[in-house]
Amino acid sequence: MARGRRRSYTRDMTSAAKRILDEALALPEDERAELALALRDSLTEHPVSLSSEWTAEVGNRIRELEDGSVKAVPWSELEARVNESLGRD
Repeated sequence: MARGRRRSYTRDMTSAAKRILDEALALPEDERAELALALRDSLTEHPVSLSSEWTAEVGNRIRELEDGSVKAVPWSELEARVNESLGRD
């Protein structure tokens, strides 16, 4: 992970969370992937409630993708655009 990106993730972390992150990043890639999935699953067990407006917006965006009126952008391209707009390398 690029050092600048990591700083943005850790900015609001407690020292305990930063220590755990450092230990996790030292794991082999396959173990990091399993850990990431386990953490993600722990978050999705308690779904966040969305307002009716956001629920409608999500539905609209899914329909637009399905009917072809918009095209998805790969993460790498989106990340590059965001970094460029923020003046990051």
